Amino acid sequence: MLKKGRIFTFFAIVMAMLILFGFTLKPIAEDIKLGLDLQGGFEVLYQVEPAEKGQVIDDEAMKATVSALDKRVNALGVNEPNITIEENNQIRVQLAGVTDQEKAREILSTEANLTFRDYQDNVVLDGQDLVEGGASVGINNKNQYEIRLELKDADKFGQVTSQIAALAPNNQMITWLDFEEGVDSYAAEKTKATPKFISDPFVAETINSDTATISGNFTKESAEDLADILNAGALPVKLTDIYSTSVGAQFGEQALHETVLAGIIALLLVFAFMIYFYRFPGVLAAITLSAYCYFMILIFEKINGVLTLPGIAALILGIGIAVDANIISDERIKDELKKGRSVKAAFKEGNKNSLSTIIDAHVTTFIVGVVLFIFGTSSVKGFATMLIISIIVGFCTAVFGTRAIMALWVRSNFLDKRLGWWNVKEKDVMKLKDVKNDLDIPTRFDRLDFIKHGRKFFTASAIVTVVGIVALLLVGLNTSIDFSSGSRIQVNADNKLEISEVEKKFDDMGLKVEDAVYAGGDHKSVIVRTKGVLSKEEVNKLTAELDDTYGQNPNISTVSPTVGKALAQNAFKAVLFASIGIVVYVTLRFEWRMAIAAIISLLHDAFFIVTVFSITRLEVDVTFIAAVLTIIGYSINDTIVTFDRIRENMHKLGRVRTKDDISRIANISIRQTLKRSINTVVTVILTVLAMLIFGSHAIFNFNFALLVGLVIGMYSSVLIAVPTWVFFKKREFDKRGPFKTVKERRSEEGTV
Repeated sequence: MLKKGRIFTFFAIVMAMLILFGFTLKPIAEDIKLGLDLQGGFEVLYQVEPAEKGQVIDDEAMKATVSALDKRVNALGVNEPNITIEENNQIRVQLAGVTDQEKAREILSTEANLTFRDYQDNVVLDGQDLVEGGASVGINNKNQYEIRLELKDADKFGQVTSQIAALAPNNQMITWLDFEEGVDSYAAEKTKATPKFISDPFVAETINSDTATISGNFTKESAEDLADILNAGALPVKLTDIYSTSVGAQFGEQALHETVLAGIIALLLVFAFMIYFYRFPGVLAAITLSAYCYFMILIFEKINGVLTLPGIAALILGIGIAVDANIISDERIKDELKKGRSVKAAFKEGNKNSLSTIIDAHVTTFIVGVVLFIFGTSSVKGFATMLIISIIVGFCTAVFGTRAIMALWVRSNFLDKRLGWWNVKEKDVMKLKDVKNDLDIPTRFDRLDFIKHGRKFFTASAIVTVVGIVALLLVGLNTSIDFSSGSRIQVNADNKLEISEVEKKFDDMGLKVEDAVYAGGDHKSVIVRTKGVLSKEEVNKLTAELDDTYGQNPNISTVSPTVGKALAQNAFKAVLFASIGIVVYVTLRFEWRMAIAAIISLLHDAFFIVTVFSITRLEVDVTFIAAVLTIIGYSINDTIVTFDRIRENMHKLGRVRTKDDISRIANISIRQTLKRSINTVVTVILTVLAMLIFGSHAIFNFNFALLVGLVIGMYSSVLIAVPTWVFFKKREFDKRGPFKTVKERRSEEGTV
């Protein structure tokens, strides 16, 4: 009997979702903070050092520095800056949406130690004599801008001016900002066209006043900037740039639009794929995937996350994880329907059999996400955060959401006798009473013997490994400045650029180009690398020159050798600890032989990607590490699904009597899960292809690494990991002889 109430409930839920999405999605999306790679801005990592001998850099000094920087950022009018204390006495400042990056750099890094000195460089007044926040801009009787300072003690100012006046004809009071003892001097600077001091007026008489003025060749903007710096207060420490990156606003906006478009196209492709291959369950998967995207955006907004290009990539790739859970469940339900079970029985049994597989696959990928978060830099942390959230949300929507709405249809009895809605053909359905053993159920891959040809696959992989080693020894990797240190400038323009012209432009500015290549196929961006770290002044000059010439701000990154070394160490740690975590988990959930086989497969995948990048000379940057670890996550996901089926089939076998039983179980398990493996990888490849074709070229290398890695990951999961396990298992058989499975041992113990 048809239960229409359940179908009505389904449509009511879908309608409620559409209303919720329609009224809340846009406001939520607009509230999400965008990273500097999506709206322009800059990021700088400072090394905090003592401002004077004997100063201790402790927690209080770090907090005071953050407070001083925060005041300066407020003067810039930046919304929601991100200032964080990191290990090794480092402070990272991220200012997204900053339009005048030169001004921002100047205000942030200026120590703001204001001193008034005589002509012999003796200090007569300093910042301690000024009222906090008492600097303001005014106009003098010559219609010139000046800075007015409130003094704490008018009598002291009178005494100082009296002493200076007595020094005539050298009765100047020189105003200095960030005077360097032993380096700067009035005698040396006064003859220069642009001296370092601010002003050097003559003092002819005693001035009894609680206000001092600084005059000079100020514009309104420069006077306001200096007043803001003085009001923010002097920095309690010395700051040295060890890493910085900047992105032009126009470039960031373009990257955002391109990536969002790629995301929408990717989602529609996945929807079409799921509906075509899984029919009605595919429609339900599309509904829960829409819910997945909504909740991802909602949660990210609620945790006040900063969305970056790698973060969007993680969001889109998370679709693949969510789809995988749907595919695993749908395939198991179809298997049960083909055995001849009723729709209700197949739904129950299929969900039960798939749950442990889904959990194991998600946990191993979650381990990779956590490791990335711990050892990653700011952009990689954003990627890891989004990946972790996507794993949790994807699990909830796929397992609970899809099953809940599918249960409404199953229990309504509408799907009874409608096997076509599950993409199951009547001719493929067996009679349940004839199914004596699940191991004998036919698949479309029964003619393929994967284990028999294991040595051929090992040989092929060994050849690739040797080629990779030779490539690395001969040409190495084309490492970005993230690891090798130096400066990277991405010159952006509205029209096509010629590399030779760009190189000449740099030569005219006195900068030696080490390497210059196009970024993207439109030839409107050129990436230039130079040796050495550009100074703040060089960055400002370069930005202004390139903006004037090409009409767009360049993207500039500088990395010191210290930071490059730390990034390389963290990358190694990330791969190491991710591998250890996976080994431990797989050993606990399965057995150590599967864990070792999985790690061999993962190392195979990682080294293959390194080989491809070495041969193609594509740049290896910090996001490359995120790509490699993501590939490891997907590869272990695929491997776990196959191993889970092997474990299940071993239990059903009862007893391993010959070594051929091991090969047989491995082959059967691969055949049973191969369709799921192919479909899962195809859905993720669809998203990656959309990102490659329509997304921002800023993460082209990231997406290319994923594309190659996903294909090789499926290959290694089936043709490297499983044959490796078979090898170890047969060696166990040689030592033990025939052995019982877990199921049979439990039966004898009375637990089953």
